[in-house]
Amino acid sequence: MAAEPRIVCLVPSITELLCELGLAGRLVGRTGFCIHPRETVRGIPKVGGTKDLKLERIRELAPTHVVVNVDENRREDAEALAEFVPEIVVTHPQGPRDNLDLYRQMGGAFGREAEAERLCAEFERAHERATAVERPRRDVLYLIWRDPWMTIAPDTYIAQTLALFNWHQIPVAGEQQAPRYPEVDPGALAGRVDRVLLSSEPFHFKQEHVAELEALVPGAAVSLIDGEMTSWYGSRAIRGLEYLARCTARGDS
Repeated sequence: MAAEPRIVCLVPSITELLCELGLAGRLVGRTGFCIHPRETVRGIPKVGGTKDLKLERIRELAPTHVVVNVDENRREDAEALAEFVPEIVVTHPQGPRDNLDLYRQMGGAFGREAEAERLCAEFERAHERATAVERPRRDVLYLIWRDPWMTIAPDTYIAQTLALFNWHQIPVAGEQQAPRYPEVDPGALAGRVDRVLLSSEPFHFKQEHVAELEALVPGAAVSLIDGEMTSWYGSRAIRGLEYLARCTARGDS
């Protein structure tokens, strides 16, 4: 690259990845949800949230690159940014092994190819360990929101990650163009679900909600699960595979 990049990252998990690749010093902006690694990002200016950006603040930071994600960020924001940012870097991991392409995409874009390959090797080792064990199939309901209850579609990154461990997100909407994060009536799924997983994000489920779901979905095991470990692609996905291996080994989270 002719000049050192000035990067604004609008994707929390990729902000962490860029730091892992040795690019923390090139980050000039982040969202308020980009919280890892905590000590490192503390000094990086915030530019709003993933879906409520402060475009003028980003303009003031004069980035050469802005990193966005198809699911995390709004298309209209990306188009507005493209009017004054030279490079919009678009990401869209849809399953665990897409992390390999993501590492190489970021490494190639910012001159960190060797670091990216190191992460690829770490991911491959974690993936091999995760898939080497035979596990019984479990049909699960992964909840991300309360009031209304909301879940995930089986083709989301989270669901594809869970499926590596033979935990399969139950479909709750039959339409071909069903939303990726549909509303759901947990009680209607009683008898069809082996396990209910209550994520720590974006709604922060707590122990008090476990009993509530046990009453709504009798017969299903209900447990809390670390949403960062299931939904954050990037460098955290390596630890996520190790975390889920432990969860499925003992049958809970």
